[in-house]
Amino acid sequence: MTGQVDDELWSAIGDPSRRQVLDLLVSNGEASASWLARQVPFSRQAVSKHLVVLENAGLISRRKQGREVLYRVEANRLDQATRAMADLAAQWDQRLTTIKRLAEAAHAQANKKRRARRALSPEQEKPEQENKNKKRRLS
Repeated sequence: MTGQVDDELWSAIGDPSRRQVLDLLVSNGEASASWLARQVPFSRQAVSKHLVVLENAGLISRRKQGREVLYRVEANRLDQATRAMADLAAQWDQRLTTIKRLAEAAHAQANKKRRARRALSPEQEKPEQENKNKKRRLS
């Protein structure tokens, strides 16, 4: 996918109202804008605008049947979007795993330093305690 296509896709599926319209089309096959408007808590005009965005992203297509325009999901594009989201989720899982590993290492290092400080002799501990008291007073 190219950057512009990705942006159109993410913009299209990023809106909860558009996802609701898309879900209705997935569940019901073809539907008219009027039928969709009766199923959602927003106007037919809003539904029409959402349909245009979904169509521009390639997620749906339209066909004329008499005087009525019917919309349907483009399965290949929806599958492509699903794969793109799964890839993105995997990338974030890797990032979060790395962040978790770094945080755990930092926490372990801090605990190690704390244990080392506790192991100081009483003569060594006194100046350190005085430094802590000074910091508290300055705060």
